[in-house]
Order: sequence, then C-alpha cells, then structure tokens
Amino acid sequence: MDKRGTRLSSCLAAAAALCLLGTAASARDWVVRPEWVRAHESFLASDALQGRGSATRDEAIAAAYVASQFEGFGLAKAPGMTSFDQSVRLIRPRLDGHAQLNAGGTPLASLSLLRTSGEVRGTLGVLASVDAAQMPSQPVIVVTDRKVSMDAVYEAAAARKVKLLIVHETDAPRKSYAARGNAPRLATYFEGGTLPESMAVATLSDADIDRLATRAGAAVTLTLPPIIRELAFTTNAIGYLPGTDPKAGVLLITAHLDHLGIVNGVVMPGANDDASGTTAVLELAHALAGGQRLRRGILFVCYGSEEIGGFGSRYFGAHPPVPLSDIVANLEIEMIGAQDPKLPPGTMMMTGYERSDFGPALRKHGALITSDPYPDQHFFERSDNYSLALEGVVAHTVSGWAVTPTYHQPTDTLGNLDIAFMTRAIQSLIVPLRRLASGDFKPAWAPGGRPAPEPTR
Repeated sequence: MDKRGTRLSSCLAAAAALCLLGTAASARDWVVRPEWVRAHESFLASDALQGRGSATRDEAIAAAYVASQFEGFGLAKAPGMTSFDQSVRLIRPRLDGHAQLNAGGTPLASLSLLRTSGEVRGTLGVLASVDAAQMPSQPVIVVTDRKVSMDAVYEAAAARKVKLLIVHETDAPRKSYAARGNAPRLATYFEGGTLPESMAVATLSDADIDRLATRAGAAVTLTLPPIIRELAFTTNAIGYLPGTDPKAGVLLITAHLDHLGIVNGVVMPGANDDASGTTAVLELAHALAGGQRLRRGILFVCYGSEEIGGFGSRYFGAHPPVPLSDIVANLEIEMIGAQDPKLPPGTMMMTGYERSDFGPALRKHGALITSDPYPDQHFFERSDNYSLALEGVVAHTVSGWAVTPTYHQPTDTLGNLDIAFMTRAIQSLIVPLRRLASGDFKPAWAPGGRPAPEPTR
C-alpha cells in the first residue's frame, strides 16, 4: 500500500471510531469534543482526498465518508431513497483545441479565452472611457482604459447583452487561465440540458488592444474548435432523522463537501471551505441523533459540486426526498473554521439575517450568531442556501470569517483552523436546533425578505 493509501486507511479507521464515542451522554448534556471535529477535518482536508474537486472521484469518497458516518450515527435513509447518497449526472464540456479571434481579417494571436459558451460574430465597439456607462451597444466590446472598474464593466456589458468582452491581460486573469490549464471555462450543466449561454470574456496583449482601439465597427469573429461533452457525476450525502409527527414538517441542515481539487499541481485542501461545514453537519447529526426522537424530522445533507455552480443543492431542490413545502427551514453551514475579527469573540455571522426571524430565534436560544457585516458581498446569494430560498424555503448560511485570507488558497489547511472556535460554534447550535425540531415555531420571511424567483429562461 502506498503512502496515500496508508493515510487514507488511517483516517478512515480513526473517523469510524467516532460512531462509538459520546453515545453515553444524554441529549441534554451532549458535549461536542474537539477531537471529533479534528478527526473529521483530518480526513476530509487530507492529501488523500486531493482537495475534493467537484464531480471527481475524491468528492465521491468524501460523500461516501459522510454517508457512512450518517449511518453509523443511526440515521435512516431519506424517504423514498434506497441509499444514503444521491447521484447527479453532469456534463462538463471542454474545447478540443484552441479558439481563434479575428478582427477585420486580422488574427489576434495573444488571445486568452477565460469564458465562453459558443462562437461569436459581431461588430466591434470601443470603450475608451473610465465611465463604464459609456459602453457602446455593439455585440463585441474592447475595453482600452485600464483605470475603469472591471466590476462596473461586467455589469454594464451584461446589461447591454454584450456577446464578447475583451480586456487587457493582467496577472489575475492570467493566473486564472493558467489554473485551468490554459483552457476556457465552459459552464457545466445537468445531463439532458444544453450548454448555458454566457458572455464570452477574453484577454489580449496591450499591443493587440491598441490595434483594436482603432478598429471600431470592424467585424469580429471568435471561432471555437469542436466541443467535447464529458459525463461526470457529483454526489449528495443524505441522512434522515425521522420525527414523531409526520405533519410537523422537516428541518434541513446542510453544507457542501466539495472544494477546488488540484490547481496547477497544488492540492487545495479546503479545510475551512467547506470541510468545516461538513464537519458541523456531521457533529450536529451525531448530537441530535443521540437523544430522544424529536417532533420534526431532520434531513442532514452534504452537497456536491457547489464550487462549480451549486449543482448538488440545485438538484436536491428539484428532487427533494420530502416536498419542499414540508421543509420548515434550512440552515447551511459554510466556512466556520476561523473567527472573523469584525465579530464579537466566538460569534458566527448569518447571511441575510434580517430577511427572516430564523436567525433571531436561534440566537435567542443560544446560537452564537449575529448579522452579516459584509452586505456588499451579497453572501446570502452566494451559498447553497440560495437555491432553496428561491423556492420559498426560509434558508440562510452561517459562517465564521467569510473573507479569511486562506479562501481558495493552498493555505486552507487543518493547521490554519481554529478547532476550539469550530467546536464552540457547533455546540451552540445543538440546543436551538433541538428546540426548533421539538416545537411548533416555524421560521417565516420578513416583509420583502424572500428573494424573488429567478425568471425561467
């Protein structure tokens, strides 16, 4: 057995022992132990799982681990399911070759194509102003001024339904492009669907940008090689704690178990994002399954493929084991591995806290949560809770330090986690969630708090 296999076996053996620990404690006196938290993290964020890349074998191993823990804690399979996992079939397209960009009969060889969904033909418009609102209405736009806000450029381009946006090559997009093996990002989609349309984004050298700056109105063509559509699988791990009253509804506790995998030959461990949330779901299942049955059922779900488009949660929302109308609330847990210096010591933030009475109710009974100090980041819309919220479920995410410097970095390791903070955070959720699962209170949206359903395309 090689080193990776030995480590994998050791992690599995240590983690399997978790099912035998803590069973003597009563539900009321349950204490989360930091060694349990560390044991989960030691496996999920280990080199053995190679960063749990979305829709990869390593993600599937993580899902199998979570499913085995659910079963070991005494959870049941979800209603109508024959196993503890929900497999999802995806199509991951890629280009069989290199794209070509031609402007007025002249090929532009410095092209780095960051994103596309198909070939583009159109006339060229030039944005030479620092004011993105001055963007022309042509289908192809080249941005010549480096001082303009790129966020404003993308927003203006999307509003004008630009088909191809061309900007200066800089370090950030160059690194992003290299991280994907110098291949453009083509959107993953569910099997049976079609490649989603999106604005193509390309970078060019300064010299090529200067050439285009004088070619307003020229015909531009982005030509693609054949697209290869590869089948991939992502996995949701699902465990169910049945309630005593089938009419009382179901509580949903979730996290995502995937991360970035290997980027440029470097493992991205994802200890905080989101092995920490997965660990929290496991330990909440451990605690809540360890006492007397509760009035409401509880679904514990760890989604796959959040990092490439929230496919696990979106599939779950379209194929729930219980009707979505039966779900009284969804608590998503993401990145609780570090304390945010903006928040009171020991406290997590809840995204969209003011949108419903869910957070205040949890906080009233001891949950260490408060409002989100980063409203400009729109975190409420950026996690797996959002797909459920769009369907009307009161759904929020709790996080520790959402803008931690280790975010999407190879430094997101076990060694950079605050295990004591994680343990206290998980502990603080047990009683509030047990009360919610035992009582009659049903969280509700505040006036104007529910997000409007997205239009059907």
